[in-house]
Amino acid sequence: MEAGERTFSRSHSLQLICILLVVCHIALVGSDVLDTSTIQREFKEFRPLYDCEQCRLRKQEQVNNSATGVGNHPDEKDIDIIATYTDTSGAVRVSSVKMRDLSASWVWEKPMDSNHGQSKSSQKMEYSFQSEMGSGENVEHSTDEHQEGGSPYPQMSSMSPVKLMRRKMRQERRDLRTAQLIQQNKETDYQMAAAAVERSKSLDTTVKGKYSIWRRDYDNPNSDSTLKLMRDQIVMAKAYAYIAKSKNESNLYNSLTQHSRESQRAIGEANSDTELHPSALDQAKAMGHVLSIAKDQLYDCAMIARKFRAMLQSTEANVNALKKKSAFLIQLAAKTVPKGLHCLPLQLAAEYYLRGYHKKQDLDKEKLEDPSLYHYAIFSDNVLATSVVVNSTVLHAKEPEKHVFHVVTDKLNFAAMRMWFLVNPPPKATIQVENIDDFRWLNSSYCSVLRQLESARIKEYYFKANHPSSISAGADNLKYRNPKYLSMLNHLRFYLPEVYPNLDKILFLDDDIVVQKDLTPLWSIDLQGMVNGAVETCKESFHRFDKYLNFSNPKISENFDQNACGWAFGMNIFDLKEWKRRNITGIYHHWQDMNEDRTLWKLGTLPPGLITFYNLTYPLDRGWHVLGLGYDPALNQTAIDNAAVVHYNGNYKPWLDLAVSKYKSYWSKYVMYDNPYLRLCNINE
Repeated sequence: MEAGERTFSRSHSLQLICILLVVCHIALVGSDVLDTSTIQREFKEFRPLYDCEQCRLRKQEQVNNSATGVGNHPDEKDIDIIATYTDTSGAVRVSSVKMRDLSASWVWEKPMDSNHGQSKSSQKMEYSFQSEMGSGENVEHSTDEHQEGGSPYPQMSSMSPVKLMRRKMRQERRDLRTAQLIQQNKETDYQMAAAAVERSKSLDTTVKGKYSIWRRDYDNPNSDSTLKLMRDQIVMAKAYAYIAKSKNESNLYNSLTQHSRESQRAIGEANSDTELHPSALDQAKAMGHVLSIAKDQLYDCAMIARKFRAMLQSTEANVNALKKKSAFLIQLAAKTVPKGLHCLPLQLAAEYYLRGYHKKQDLDKEKLEDPSLYHYAIFSDNVLATSVVVNSTVLHAKEPEKHVFHVVTDKLNFAAMRMWFLVNPPPKATIQVENIDDFRWLNSSYCSVLRQLESARIKEYYFKANHPSSISAGADNLKYRNPKYLSMLNHLRFYLPEVYPNLDKILFLDDDIVVQKDLTPLWSIDLQGMVNGAVETCKESFHRFDKYLNFSNPKISENFDQNACGWAFGMNIFDLKEWKRRNITGIYHHWQDMNEDRTLWKLGTLPPGLITFYNLTYPLDRGWHVLGLGYDPALNQTAIDNAAVVHYNGNYKPWLDLAVSKYKSYWSKYVMYDNPYLRLCNINE
């Protein structure tokens, strides 16, 4: 029984072993089949990156052959290809591939030579297979080589003619664009070089105000470094000399004072190093040696500071005194009549009475009161200046026969003024010369200024010979102490309707202006109900009402805006009809009477003019009137050249030696230097 059981057990074990072997064999066979199918599937997934025209033709031929039962090879033999490749995990694998499993792009090079063709085909297939299995960079490189026709393998097909043409055109466009960019870069370089050359031409290489004498790279023949050094040494020597004297260091004191005198003699009147005495540099070195000794023996910081402070205060006091003296002398020079201008009216007045011109009457009286003509008012006691105003105006007038000039002067210059224009009448224009003393209505009972001149305080302020503050006063006080600011020739501009009762409009001109264009368009300007047409002078915060009026006085601050824009007398178009309607002269009298004690404004005609014509002034274009030629040497030259009227307001009048030289030609070209009266008085260019 037991033997039977053992036999059954053994047979059962053998059956199990057999079953396991069969299962293992099936598994191995299945894995081989799976690997083969995987390899074939992966192999089929690789396609050439580029199918050329010949490849497509061959592929079509293969499809046709397959349809007709013809294989890839003439002998219709299937070839086993041994392929070596690397899978995605990096492991090297070897597998066999059938020829029929390859894509149509794999072709025979020489199908008639089976042995040679097979080896060539195998070589080509192996290369292509490795190329397709390579990295993306290699694939891209192979594709580029294939497209450019530069492949080292002649077996691969060439590019189509259309794509070759496209590639050629792309290359031509690249070359053209490159050439354009290179040309643009060259042009930019040329422009930058030219701009650099132009900037270098305008570069000022001179060194101004150099101080250090040891910087040889900045040497300049006009340098003043040594001069400044010697002046500083003199200041230090004075300070140390004061300390040496207080400490009884007589030898050092004498040495410092002696070297100071020698340095001062070496400097003399020099304004630059080139004007110094040849021994100046040696003297500076000697002074430096003495100062070094003094510093070692006498240096006391507190004492030096006190001495410098005292010297500074003394210098400031001297500078202020010199400024006041300078202002006084400038005002004196501005008021002084040059010898030639003093001679001219004397000669003219003598001729006026000797030749009997005082008996002649004015002609063309109808024109003098014709409101349809262009009328000018000029109030002046300067014959030469008035002649320039008339000559320049007539010269630029388009219709000079329609221009009428009304000149008013004082009794002293009436004969000379009338004689000048009788002998030298303006071409075609009409001129009238009047004496202000003949205006009988202009008296102290009517005119505020004349009434104020009778005041004892006014007489003392203007005409007292030994006034204690004549020079000690500031520049502004000296300026407004000029009696001309109370002259009736200046204030007559506020009585125009009384002087010319039959006129509708009149153009007022100062005697220190020059006309450069035709002024007739001013009469056609619509003043929009305003009385005065003038050019405004305010710029930002300058020349506004607070510059001329005392806004600390409530009479001013309550009636006027301190930021209101100022304007200028000198060229003003006045509507006399509107003047009469608004009683402008009455407004002027009201404010002039309120300012008898000079608390509202300093004397003159512009402040009362700003008040009288407040909100009654029409702003003209700035091109009509350019001011500042009598005080500002930095005006815009283009603005001067394009202006209709240029005004020499200020102390530097063009007929004085004080005149700004570059502006004098605008005035002098209208002076009749060939006139015998001017030659007699030595009035030359």
